[in-house]
Amino acid sequence: QVQLVESGGGLVQAGGSLRLSCAASGRTFNSNAMGWFRQAPGKEREFVAAMSPIGITTYYADAVKGRFTISRDNLKNTVSLQMNSLKVEDTAVYYCAAARPSTPPMIAPGYAYWGQGTQVTVSS
Repeated sequence: QVQLVESGGGLVQAGGSLRLSCAASGRTFNSNAMGWFRQAPGKEREFVAAMSPIGITTYYADAVKGRFTISRDNLKNTVSLQMNSLKVEDTAVYYCAAARPSTPPMIAPGYAYWGQGTQVTVSS
C-alpha cells in the first residue's frame, strides 16, 4: 500500500520558520516529481513547490519563491519543504504528493498519490 505521510506542521508566528517532511512508503518515487500543495479554508488547493525526480529542477509558486525551499532524499524516499519568513497568508493544510510520470509538476491533477495533509498556522 502506497502512503505519503506529512509531518512538521504547527503554529508559528509571522516571520518564523517551519520544516515539513513527507515520508513515502509502499514504493519508491525516484522516477517521479514530488510536490507540495496547500489548501486554505474556503480556497482551492494550490501549487506550492515541486522538484524533478533527481532533484535538478525545482518549481515554486510566485507567492513562496525566495522563502520556501523544496528538497528530496531519494535514498530515504522523503521530500521536505523548508518554509522561512512565514506570513499569515501561508496558513493552510499542506499536502505532499507524487506526480505521474511526464506530467507538468505544477498541476494538481498530474499527481497520483497524496498525503493526508499537515496543518500550518501562522499567527500575526
